[in-house]
Formats: sequence, C-alpha cells, structure tokens
Amino acid sequence: MSIVDLLIVLALFQYIFFAMQVGKARGTYGISAPATSGDPIFERYYRVQGNTLEMLILLLPSVWISASYWNPLFVAAMIAVYLIGRQIYFAAYIKDPKKRSMGFLLTVLPIFVLLISAVVGAVMSLIQTEF
Repeated sequence: MSIVDLLIVLALFQYIFFAMQVGKARGTYGISAPATSGDPIFERYYRVQGNTLEMLILLLPSVWISASYWNPLFVAAMIAVYLIGRQIYFAAYIKDPKKRSMGFLLTVLPIFVLLISAVVGAVMSLIQTEF
C-alpha cells in the first residue's frame, strides 16, 4: 500500500505545482486576484489547475476504494498513468488547448478503470459476505 500512498502524495504535489504555475502566470500576465481572466495564456494555466482539481475529486476515492480490494501495484500503475496524463495535459493545454486530448484521455481512463474496479471489488465482497 505504501506505493499507492506515495503516488497519491505525488498527485497532490503535482496539483500544488500547477497552482504555483497559476500564481507565477498571474505575475507574468498582470492578472491580479481575484480576477480569473484577462490573458488567454493565464487562463490556460488557470484551467489546467481547475481541471486537475476536478479530476482529483474523482481519483482519490476511486483509489482508496480500489486499493482495499485489488493489488496495490495495479492501483499504483493506474495512478502513474494518471500522473503522466496530467503532465501531458498541462504541457499540451498551455501550448495549444486543442491538443490536450491525449493528456485528458490518460487522465480519465485510469480513473474509470479504478471506479469500475472499486464497484467490482465491492460487489464481489458483498456477494462473498452475504452468501
């Protein structure tokens, strides 16, 4: 389980890094808080951070539930794909938002796999317990 915990911490650090990039972009493009628009490049950084938060809300519970039923290495592999996907998404979205698809796919697919794994694990456990 420690590999799962470590990768979750990396996902949180990744989010912090994205948030720091938003702060840096605020200074670079002269966008004072609380404004969230003004320069298209700043808005890209801001959207990456917001979208990452949206994905973390799905990732974390799916990891914790899946990890209670399945091999931690499988769960860790899904988190690793997520992390790589987020980095690809970050780089692509900042450069050209139209080219973010691969990063988004590599973010969403492992979350769906983990969600399905969580459901299957819970149902299997319920069946074994009840019958």
